[in-house]
Amino acid sequence: MKRALITGVTGQDGSYLAELLLEKGYDVYGLVRRLSTPNIQRERVIDEITLIEGDLTDQSSLNSSMKIAEPDEVYNLAAHSFIATSWNQPVLTGDATGLGAIRVLESVRNFCGNAKVYQASSSEMFGKVRESPQNENTRFYPMNPYGCAKVYAYLISVNYRDSYNMFISNGILFNHESERRGLEFVTRKITDGVARIYYGIAKELRLGNLEARRDWGYAKDYVEAMWLMLQQKQPEDYVIATGEPHSVKDFVDLAFSEVGLYWRDYVKEDPKFIRPAEVDFLVGDASKARHELGWKPKVDFEELVKIMVKADLERVGSGLNPKK
Repeated sequence: MKRALITGVTGQDGSYLAELLLEKGYDVYGLVRRLSTPNIQRERVIDEITLIEGDLTDQSSLNSSMKIAEPDEVYNLAAHSFIATSWNQPVLTGDATGLGAIRVLESVRNFCGNAKVYQASSSEMFGKVRESPQNENTRFYPMNPYGCAKVYAYLISVNYRDSYNMFISNGILFNHESERRGLEFVTRKITDGVARIYYGIAKELRLGNLEARRDWGYAKDYVEAMWLMLQQKQPEDYVIATGEPHSVKDFVDLAFSEVGLYWRDYVKEDPKFIRPAEVDFLVGDASKARHELGWKPKVDFEELVKIMVKADLERVGSGLNPKK
């Protein structure tokens, strides 16, 4: 039986990845911070894996986790991933997201050197894009502290791979959402807002830049790509994306249409949600992943929005009567 260690197991991606690995017969270990509170939707996963207390900012806890789990595969998904917060906590973001990656690699190198490592990289590394669509050879130009930290984590992973002959693959994942996404992220903020407006709990939804365009996919599809990367004979880096850009406005329009409402009657643009440096357009070219991994997204943009709206309607509307 293969053994896997997942950092960030209580997050959206970690929960889906844990489910996937359990289905494939893995013995799964999850690194959790002491104060992490699992989402109720993820409780089944938490009950079926072995949790180890630790933190990416603490080397000794990472060393201990490797000794306990003795993993064949390590998936480093933990990060301070909310971009708005990275502006308020840039040093902590750099420590956990950037230096945290090298701490994980040091632990692997010293205690389980044959383990394969997946490093969660991000489309935010491209930032102010030099070309579109973005692929594995596109120059990085991050526009926020989170993106900068991810660039460091990416480059140190490549350096350790080349210097120590370690199996390390970077997955450069574009935006991937689901009903398990945190409420602070714009997509979930939208679907939660739609549900609250539909049931009469809220009267408006305040958002930032509606013209920002992203390549949105379904998180459950994307964790399959993570696993596939570590099943290859040689470590490689892969862009994972749908190749289809959509604006925040597109997402809003579809979400409100799902409940028969016109979004312009409820959505207000609020300058306080505009970031100091805005990334306007990201779209990925996942040709390499399609060719070498045999991966492609199963859920399209429209279906993603429907899944998220339906889940929030069920959650918010339980026991209430819909607004008519």
